[in-house]
Amino acid sequence: MAKPLWVVAGVLVVLVGLVWTLQGVGVIEGSVMSNTTTWSIIGPIVLLAGALLMVVGVRGRKS
Repeated sequence: MAKPLWVVAGVLVVLVGLVWTLQGVGVIEGSVMSNTTTWSIIGPIVLLAGALLMVVGVRGRKS
């Protein structure tokens, strides 16, 4: 059985990670996070954590 709350949380975390990555590499301008190496590193890590949440939610619990 899937865990929809985990999937939704994972999608939100992936989106945050994507925005942080794009700000870090300078694709999204207008923020103090723009063109900053720190967010270029943290963003993909957060994105992968969100993807892991989604995988856990989709796989569900094995009985």
